Amino acid sequence: MKKSTLAIIATALTATLALAGCSPSSNGDASAAKAIEVGSIYEPQNLDNTAGGGQGSTEAFNGNVYEGLFKLTDDGAVEPLLAASNTVSEDGLTYTFTLVDGVTFHSGKALTSADVKASIERVTAPDSQSARKSSLAVISGIETPDAKTVVVNLSSRSISLPYLLSYVWIVNSEAPDLKTAEDGTGPYTLGTWKRGSSLSLEAWDGYWGEKAKNKEVVFNYFTDATALGNALLTKQVDIVTSVQSPDALTQFKDNPDFTVNDGKSTTKEILAFNDRVAPFDNVDVRKALYSAIDRKKLLNSIWGDYGTLIGSMVPPTDPWYEDLTGVNPYDTELSKTLLAQAGYPNGFEFTLDTPTYDPHPAVAEFVKSELAKVGVTVNINSISSDEWYSKVFKSQDFEATLQEHVNDRDVVWYGNPDFYWGYNNPQVTQWVAEAEQSATTDEQTAKLKLVNEQIAKDAASLWLYLYPQIVVAASDLTGYPVNGLNSQFYVYNITTK
Repeated sequence: MKKSTLAIIATALTATLALAGCSPSSNGDASAAKAIEVGSIYEPQNLDNTAGGGQGSTEAFNGNVYEGLFKLTDDGAVEPLLAASNTVSEDGLTYTFTLVDGVTFHSGKALTSADVKASIERVTAPDSQSARKSSLAVISGIETPDAKTVVVNLSSRSISLPYLLSYVWIVNSEAPDLKTAEDGTGPYTLGTWKRGSSLSLEAWDGYWGEKAKNKEVVFNYFTDATALGNALLTKQVDIVTSVQSPDALTQFKDNPDFTVNDGKSTTKEILAFNDRVAPFDNVDVRKALYSAIDRKKLLNSIWGDYGTLIGSMVPPTDPWYEDLTGVNPYDTELSKTLLAQAGYPNGFEFTLDTPTYDPHPAVAEFVKSELAKVGVTVNINSISSDEWYSKVFKSQDFEATLQEHVNDRDVVWYGNPDFYWGYNNPQVTQWVAEAEQSATTDEQTAKLKLVNEQIAKDAASLWLYLYPQIVVAASDLTGYPVNGLNSQFYVYNITTK
């Protein structure tokens, strides 16, 4: 696979903070008068990360408009943010968090433990579309003994809880509409969202921490890689969050007006099978298709000299990474042997649901061409992001699909038989559970390496490659993130020289 203005109780504030209006307080003291113009292809579906807001809502809002008890740094470390301190009981089943003093929402309401409780419960609610919903199901209850204290009780140990809580945006529990409005604690408020065009963030004077170093940031949205590159070249934007085509790089690499940054990515391009349905419920079939595709040639055709081959769901930045690219080698004769062994000596036919945005259409055509060489016919069905969510992710009505998965540490989803791809190996499910209940990170790492190795042996999905994370910026721009962890893009330190 494949990521608000304020509407609250007071009518006056609602009018002031209407979607196309202004923030409660602009940062007049910010060093940069000119807005920082950001180019991206990931426009939010809506502004709520529990309601299918998508990669775009995370990119623009995470850490900028909304904050969590913890944050994930650009280097992948987990650090406290709204949690001033925390303690863990000896049995690992109770976490107690003390909130930072003096934090208010953009509406002016003081942050309390009740807001934290409500925010976590939004993520774990039955109708939540949060990617971390199942991981947080271990929470058995939340107590708020006073306004500054949150006690989270677990049904079993969760060594990843601080990491998982970095995904939970703390929102005003009284905010009525978070799909088109916001009420966070971050250094920015929402300015104007022009659907299909742009979304602006305005620095907020009332921020509890270090204020943003710029006055305004505008995310400009494009539908294809060429238009995105041209916008940077013509100075319509100052920075591109992730270049989508290596062809666009030639005009920037030796140009002193721009800086090309090759960062660390966690985005995997995956051909995901519906492992519940024939013929993809057969391990030999999945392994046969894996060995039929020249992934090195595919990566080069899409990204040139950039990007990385991976043999499983785990990128090199995860603690439990191993190089498993040789488990399912490119070998068309092996592919044909496995197909015959599985009962498909003459191949078979299937439909590949393919998102319409780059690079999926090109990847789909490559996969179709490669599989035809071993007698497998691919029918490409192009679908929008919304269709992908409803048809593939939610209804699980598909045979195979392409998607980019952006999160780090997401190998654990193969331990959930109900996840959209339907992989069901009880041993893997057990290892995932044991890893989460580990008392030490060494124990957790050892268990998740077993998971990583097993899903590779089972070809649970077909991991085509790891995206490069190429951030290109005007040479006078500083303070921007360069790594693509979980689609986040912190903008508060960006300035011009």
